[in-house]
Amino acid sequence: VQLQASGGGLVQAGGSLRLSCAASGFSLDNYVIGWFRQAPGKEREAVSCITWRVGIEDYSGSVKGRFTISREKATNTIHIEMNSLKPEDTAIYYCAAVRRRLASARADLSRCRSPDNIDIWGEGTQVTVSS
Repeated sequence: VQLQASGGGLVQAGGSLRLSCAASGFSLDNYVIGWFRQAPGKEREAVSCITWRVGIEDYSGSVKGRFTISREKATNTIHIEMNSLKPEDTAIYYCAAVRRRLASARADLSRCRSPDNIDIWGEGTQVTVSS
């Protein structure tokens, strides 16, 4: 069971980056999957999650309108396109998956907002935005 993230790097403010996360060893059919991030000295926070089957998206207020999450079923991969990056987006970004437990996909999507509900964590990838 593994989530492998890739695509981090250094970019100037206003630039773009695309992160990818490939899942292996398990089926994503019963999961909500997405991204968290943790900046130095701060708590880990949700960035964006997506329900695997239907593709319902959720974003934190700080990235809504700038980041876009997507899923690629053929390769068990999710991507997040990050545009108009700001220095405050600098963090280690983690791929994460929450096993669905509720009847409502939207309710399980809400559970993806808290790191306490995460069942599977991937290794992080560093994103650094210079001013």
